Amino acid sequence: MKKIIIASTSTLYNSGYLEYLFPTLANHFKNVKNLIFIPYARPGGISHETYTEKARDAFSKIGINVKGLHEFENPVKALESAEGIFTGGGNTFLLVHQLYKNNLIEAIQNAVKSGTPYLGCSAGSNICGLTMETTNDMPIVYPPSFKTLSFVPFNINPHYLDPAEGSTHMGETRETRINEFHAFNSQPVVGLREGSWLEVKGDYIVLKGELSARIFEQGKPAYEVTPETDLSHLN
Repeated sequence: MKKIIIASTSTLYNSGYLEYLFPTLANHFKNVKNLIFIPYARPGGISHETYTEKARDAFSKIGINVKGLHEFENPVKALESAEGIFTGGGNTFLLVHQLYKNNLIEAIQNAVKSGTPYLGCSAGSNICGLTMETTNDMPIVYPPSFKTLSFVPFNINPHYLDPAEGSTHMGETRETRINEFHAFNSQPVVGLREGSWLEVKGDYIVLKGELSARIFEQGKPAYEVTPETDLSHLN
């Protein structure tokens, strides 16, 4: 059974890395002593080592050891035997490029579908959808495909932002960008605000956190759903 946390962000304002998720993660990874971290998204261009150390420090607070996937000689085999997997945020184009380059898409899918608990934040959440095409990131590298892990039957837009009240900004909003996506693609998009996450257990998908999420379906007006809403029907 799939056990997945799809979080909009890793860090809230005035909070430490993953801190707001600690109670949820302690339960989600309750049987995990050693976690594999996928650092490929490299936020701000930091090294795999520096990023892994950040994840290691955070998970030590809930009694879990972390090892970066880049530290394994055979990353596919490492994922096959992983107790738990965490993919961090950063640049989604770079993350997906690296996953394809190292032949890891199927390995992650197989592990998670076999019951290995998974956590994604930001870019690591974006890849849980059908494609990465609703990312907010710059295309700094060119992945061979935009298709991603398909753990949920829709796309994710992490860090979803509402238009700022009173702003004089005349550029495109996130909603505008998602409408552009729907001019060519039919799958729904879930706009996850920071501090919100999706909890997936098998085929059951529910919105968690204190904020509503914005749902976009092709040919329909966008609408809001409140925390604890079941999104399993969305496809």
